[in-house]
Amino acid sequence: MEILKVAFVTPGAYAVPSPRGGPVERVVEKVVPLLASSVEARIYGRTARGLPKRERWNGADCIRYPAADKSAYAERVLRSLAAYRPDIIQVENRPLLVRKIRRRMPGARIWLSLHSTTFISPPYLGPKMTRACLRMADRILVNSEYLASQVRARAPETADKIRVNHLGVETDRFGVLDPDAERHRRGWGDRRIVMYVGRLIPRKGVHHLLAAMPRLIRDVPNVLLVIVGSAFYGSSYRTPYVKRLHKMAKPFAKHVHFQPYVSHLEIPGWFAMAHAAAVPSDEREAFGLVNVEAMASGVPVVAARSGGIVEIVEDGVTGFLVEREHLTQGLADRLSQLLRDDPLRERMGRMGRERALSRFTWAHTAQRWLEEAGIVAQHRP
Repeated sequence: MEILKVAFVTPGAYAVPSPRGGPVERVVEKVVPLLASSVEARIYGRTARGLPKRERWNGADCIRYPAADKSAYAERVLRSLAAYRPDIIQVENRPLLVRKIRRRMPGARIWLSLHSTTFISPPYLGPKMTRACLRMADRILVNSEYLASQVRARAPETADKIRVNHLGVETDRFGVLDPDAERHRRGWGDRRIVMYVGRLIPRKGVHHLLAAMPRLIRDVPNVLLVIVGSAFYGSSYRTPYVKRLHKMAKPFAKHVHFQPYVSHLEIPGWFAMAHAAAVPSDEREAFGLVNVEAMASGVPVVAARSGGIVEIVEDGVTGFLVEREHLTQGLADRLSQLLRDDPLRERMGRMGRERALSRFTWAHTAQRWLEEAGIVAQHRP
């Protein structure tokens, strides 16, 4: 049987692999090696210090180009694709690049893997161009039913091209550390810890979480809110919004700890410390990897009822979903409930890990991709 040649084109924002990369590159980094025994895989990405311009990595060929100039990066990828002539070209989260490839290679089989609504919305793309780019893809892979609905709303004629493939988690890294040991290592052995992990940007809703702290401190005097993340991947720069968050936290500084950006490799240790995870994102959250990472860690999640989160967190079973109209009050109520009720918290933590193991692993994601490509998983010599 002839092996399919598949090219995965990342945006050029970060290298693959990279512990400081964004979620798009992380998905490629985790899924492609699981496909490499069944396809001839090639990853296009940006150069980075310590990484060669070309190498064989985890069964895939990695080709890296400088990406400071996005147009030059795209042009180099296009020339390489034209010479390589893959059976499938999968473009990661950049609909405009689908249009460029289609114009250069009219007969190519092009899949668009969308990770969010960001690049199918203004100011990145207007409605007319979004629809044109989506129509040029042969397949549109999305990570949630919510994101599928957003694509259909923008280009109804693409409905039969859309496939939902939920993302995963590394279950061999999350949920394997000793929570007590991790807390004591930080000097937090006597604290009840609420964990937020993610970017510090307005739509992630951290201000709602901080607004809930006075009530939470009253109910749980030893509570500690740990905020892990920065405004940008790989940077600790304080934007006006980040400064606002620090100002909000100042009256109860003993109950809030800010941890600037850390590598994704360190995240399992932070979730291991948590008694509960908070995800107060707005309605544009397409999936939210932190939800499955918390669940895989055995940590119940209190999240906004928004976007694709409702497909991950099972309300009342693996955590709680809070209505956005009453987000601050709901966060305070549900987090307080979990921190004061050990049997409930432990039961939800167990159910969350079981759900993550049974539905949200990278192996599941890779298997669904192979099925969509019409490939029976095989092991190549």
